[in-house]
Amino acid sequence: MAHILLIDDDQGVRYLLRSYLEMDGHHIMEAENGQDGIKIGCSGHFDLVFTDMIMPEKDGIEVIMELLESHPQLKIIAISGGGRGLDAQFNLQIAEDFGALGTIAKPFDRETVMTMVNQLLYAS
Repeated sequence: MAHILLIDDDQGVRYLLRSYLEMDGHHIMEAENGQDGIKIGCSGHFDLVFTDMIMPEKDGIEVIMELLESHPQLKIIAISGGGRGLDAQFNLQIAEDFGALGTIAKPFDRETVMTMVNQLLYAS
């Protein structure tokens, strides 16, 4: 079981991710914006972080940069449905450029999420 932080301004997305991850026994914490996500992420130990790309306070790029600055080995999955005139794939490519190890476009399903989680947590 892993300690996972979910950062997304959409409560429904957080709920869905939490339900998928808790089914596999993972411990979950949540943040509803990038600023809170950075604060929580820097104050605890997490094996994995999911961050949305478009959020209030601080966006996903800022989250990725600040978390990796303080925790360089942290594994981050970026999620995006697009926004601010940009499509999801563009946002996700930028996330990879800044250090996200995985990306998932919204909408997503349980299989997609769990495959990515398992690859990042358990691949040698």
